[in-house]
Amino acid sequence: MRSILKLGVPVVAAALALTACGGTSDDNDASSAPTEVKVGFFGALTGDAANLGQNIKKGAQLAIDQYNATNPKTKITLVDYDSQGNPDQAPGLAKKAIDDKAVIGIVGPAFSGESKAADPLFNEAGLVTISASATNPALSTNGWKTFFRVLGNDASQGPAAAKYISDVLTAKKVVVVDDASEYGKGLADIVKGDLGSTVVATDTIQQKQTDFGPTVTKIKSANADAVFFGGYYAEAGLLKKQMTDAGINAKFVVGDGVKDDGFITAAGAKAAEGTIMTCPCLPPDKAGGTFYTDYKKAFNADPATYGAEAYDAATIIISAVKAGKTSRADVVAFTKAYDQPGVTKQLKFDDKGEPTNVTVWAYKVEGGKIVPDQEVK
Repeated sequence: MRSILKLGVPVVAAALALTACGGTSDDNDASSAPTEVKVGFFGALTGDAANLGQNIKKGAQLAIDQYNATNPKTKITLVDYDSQGNPDQAPGLAKKAIDDKAVIGIVGPAFSGESKAADPLFNEAGLVTISASATNPALSTNGWKTFFRVLGNDASQGPAAAKYISDVLTAKKVVVVDDASEYGKGLADIVKGDLGSTVVATDTIQQKQTDFGPTVTKIKSANADAVFFGGYYAEAGLLKKQMTDAGINAKFVVGDGVKDDGFITAAGAKAAEGTIMTCPCLPPDKAGGTFYTDYKKAFNADPATYGAEAYDAATIIISAVKAGKTSRADVVAFTKAYDQPGVTKQLKFDDKGEPTNVTVWAYKVEGGKIVPDQEVK
């Protein structure tokens, strides 16, 4: 299915030409340029949400590896800051990155909660952060001069999810559940507000929770024909499994934090089938240039959620280095003025660090795989 919905939020179809990450050493011949700089990846590489972080890191790694393969004067090293998706760890990791003066930019933070905790420190230090996945709308309202993200926030994803539930699923009774996280609750609240009186019940679970009996009972009692869940794939998978075991046939709709094969593993293929996932991310096979084939060759796997967006985020910092902009202040200024085609969209930011071009897609689990369903406009 490839129909297109009208949402009232201007979006531009992505899949533009690939920005060159390579080039020759002539691109980087400033006599004052250092011989090596570092870019940090900030996000979960271990823990319950590690799959999402690994996807993002691989996208950034591909862009940097392609750049380094051209033997430029200034090499770039990708440094890991594994937050485990835990906001409590974010300030300490941010300080570690800030104290390493060779770090000129951050791809991330990956999640909204850790972004809220770490970005004030990055802003104070003048260290640019370009997130490929943190979607809470409030992040761009803090006046941070170093904050940027290459994807739309939940002020676009939330209405898209609500529109899909009401117009495509034609649901009349919806239960909205969140995981109490900065991301999950924020997204669920937007969906709830847009659906209005269609929402007949709400509930909140906790991250790392495994028994969702009370929530399942509430969904069943409400006789819901759709359930929206704001949170991450580990809890979503178990919730969906327990809903199915209880004989609940309501359509399950989730946000981008669930868009990972880990959801199918946790739920089981049978229970996961038919789940709808919204994401302000482009289907990887629609990415521009040779990104898809390059990624598959590099990692022997198809690109997953936010890999292409991370490639774009890293490309902006790489482009600064190629232009001889290797101080933290110069990279911030370069990013603020950036306006070039990426693999997912034209990359340009407004004065809050938000992308000027946004797309939202609905995906679904079909035959044990997550596949594109339709672009939501």
